[in-house]
Amino acid sequence: MKILLLGRSGQLAWELRRSLSCLGEVIALDRHSYPLAVDLEDADGIRGAVREIEPQLIVNAAAYTAVDKAAQERERAHRINALAPGILAEAAVEIGAGLVHYSTDYVFPGDAVRPYSEGSETGPNSVYGATKLQGEQAIEQVGIPHLILRTAWVYGARGSNFLLTVLRLMRERDMLNVVDDQIGAPTWSRQIAECTALMIAQCRSDGRFQPQQLRGTYHLTCAGQTSWYGFAGKIRDIAREFRILGADSAEVRPIATADYPTPAKRPAYSVLSNQKLYGCFELALPVWEEALAQCLADYAEYRTES
Repeated sequence: MKILLLGRSGQLAWELRRSLSCLGEVIALDRHSYPLAVDLEDADGIRGAVREIEPQLIVNAAAYTAVDKAAQERERAHRINALAPGILAEAAVEIGAGLVHYSTDYVFPGDAVRPYSEGSETGPNSVYGATKLQGEQAIEQVGIPHLILRTAWVYGARGSNFLLTVLRLMRERDMLNVVDDQIGAPTWSRQIAECTALMIAQCRSDGRFQPQQLRGTYHLTCAGQTSWYGFAGKIRDIAREFRILGADSAEVRPIATADYPTPAKRPAYSVLSNQKLYGCFELALPVWEEALAQCLADYAEYRTES
């Protein structure tokens, strides 16, 4: 199976390039790739690249993710997050390909008290969340074979994310103030990629992506829940165990969201239910603490080797 992977330089796509390679030929592109580039703001460029490559499956790991900046760049966020997924779906129809697309917990209002299911009522309270929801709807309206995978609080050993920011700041400061009243499930990008590959494998038939009754939207996060403060504290503790951080690294102090105002409103509760994922695919990611320990063990080994 030939797979077109978009978002080549992102933290999730970096993991997907390896996890998907067992399923076939992976062609990873972004707006800087050469000789063929794909800019999700360029509708004609998207269609041209899909026609030229003729993949059996498109995996879209690219997105506009600047949550705060989206309010100032509404049109750009809309083109990348809302319009481009629909264009990809239409281009996929032309060549008979399927589509895997990633979405976010931000499609929900964040006012729940129990994990959101795929059928829970959406209600984004930010430009970013609204454009991601519109992208989901655009794919569904085209009606192609697809999987939409909603995830949350994604981190990894590469790219720009909460884990790497905390590790850096703990070396630079004596104290970190971290929000303690936003709840979610930290999710390692590698395990998202590995789970995606296993899902695609179950949807493959005669060398093509044919999800049939498995098509649709799924939540894909690690199990358990914590706050950003709890996440930061666990990063510190495990990083000290692996000697990534010294005993003199910064301590962590909890604060309220009101004490750390941001231009875009964050969901207070972002926990997603993964019951549908297990019921349909018999797949489940580990609890977030276990995944974090695996990620930091890998990070420590990489640092030692380099």
